[in-house]
Amino acid sequence: MNATILEQYVERVYGYAVRRTFTRDEADDLSQEILFTALRELPKLREESKFEPWLWGVAANVTKRFRREQGKQRALYSYDSLLVDDLRSDAYEAEREENEALYDALRTRIAMLSALYREILILFYYDGLSIKQISERLQIAEGTVTWRLSEGRKKLKRSVLDMQETALKPAKLHIGITGFGNYNGSTIPFPGSYISDALSQSLLYDCREEAKTVEELSELRGVPAYYIEDRLNNLVKREAMKVSAGKYLTATPIETEETAAYLRNRRDLFEPVVEPFIAALKSLAEKVSVLDIHAAGRTPEEWIYLYAVLALEHLDAKYNPVPFVDHPVRYDGNRWSYIVRMRNVEPTRMGRNHCTNWGGRYSYTHYFFGGGFRYKIMRKNQIDFCSALLTGEPIDDKEIAASAIEDGYALRNDDGTLTLTVPAFTLEQKTKFDALVDEAFADRISAYAEAVRRFGDGYRKLFPAHVAEDVNRSCNYLFLSVFPLYICPMAQEKGLLVPPPPGHACDVLLEKPKEMK
Repeated sequence: MNATILEQYVERVYGYAVRRTFTRDEADDLSQEILFTALRELPKLREESKFEPWLWGVAANVTKRFRREQGKQRALYSYDSLLVDDLRSDAYEAEREENEALYDALRTRIAMLSALYREILILFYYDGLSIKQISERLQIAEGTVTWRLSEGRKKLKRSVLDMQETALKPAKLHIGITGFGNYNGSTIPFPGSYISDALSQSLLYDCREEAKTVEELSELRGVPAYYIEDRLNNLVKREAMKVSAGKYLTATPIETEETAAYLRNRRDLFEPVVEPFIAALKSLAEKVSVLDIHAAGRTPEEWIYLYAVLALEHLDAKYNPVPFVDHPVRYDGNRWSYIVRMRNVEPTRMGRNHCTNWGGRYSYTHYFFGGGFRYKIMRKNQIDFCSALLTGEPIDDKEIAASAIEDGYALRNDDGTLTLTVPAFTLEQKTKFDALVDEAFADRISAYAEAVRRFGDGYRKLFPAHVAEDVNRSCNYLFLSVFPLYICPMAQEKGLLVPPPPGHACDVLLEKPKEMK
């Protein structure tokens, strides 16, 4: 096998090491040892299809050996004996009287447990792993995991009864990004995957408005300080957290139930806008029909949603009341920002994936709303395949053709020919479309923009001042997001728009200007 296959697993191996060590230095050492061992043993592997399970098997074996070696010298393992005399009586008695002491006692008693029980309790309550998953991760029998979990609960006594309702109830967040980067979610993980463990999510939530120390977070979450420090160090490295004078503050806005309530209660702002906006949209649709755009078999009811988002993207530059502020350059060299919300809160933005092939003729954009969406991101070679279908160029790569058909970008006809299933605009068609947009919305877009401005003014007040820049970026994106958030559902309720069919994908191929090809 070619050893370069390991290159695409470097970040994933490092993430694996971070979750199984206590300090950043240990994670560095463990990940290097895993990669070195894999490189050394790779010649023994003959089948590429078995590579990934083989790699994680190597990682598990190296980790066991690494832990044995570290355990002999790490002071953290002696934490048990250091605290027994100081905390056995006072904290135990205080927990019976005051809730504050309960949190402290729970934290200290978990810290006093041996690693035999401590790791299983953390994996079970915080990482949310099942007995089977813990068994596979630690490579011990499921019965052993069950017994140790039971014993750990007994050792924590009454405090464990309160875990689900108090200190060991994790915050559940959805962590995504907006911006630009070459990610695909598998060989190149999205940044959010490195901070998505349950404890990290809870720390982000706890520090969203007020900076806290490690000790405060340890007491709040009932988890030993060294677990907290490890996650905080990673959050700082991944630029999701800031640290100053020993206190940690979440560096990104988090949308909560308060945000959701604001969304529900501000429909009144857009009520006067709905009918004029839809009238302009339908006027646009009638005029666009003469442009002979590649229709991809879409119905007029489906097309009108695409017309709307393309129109708003064009009008954004002139009418958006909030100027665009570019994303900062992040630790990986790309420009992006986190989007974080509680999992029970609906998103306040329209999802949008934009894919391009530098040097290619077309770009692809997919908008996540209107009844359905594609689950995969169009790859560069698939964009080239779609471009070839449009222009009638020969298609020699059967593998790419098969993948495009499988992902729904093309359809094989009975006669063996292929049909592109994605709408497409040439550059000339898009230029004419934009002119028609200006004409159709000339007297109506100002009222829409004013409603967006008023909505954004109230939205900003929901977040602390230290995340104002990110909130302003979100407010800039509201110019596009208000359409799926408010205009669409309200227009459908009024019978002005027909909902698209199930499985509908609002996506498009656009020919790029010459300077971008």
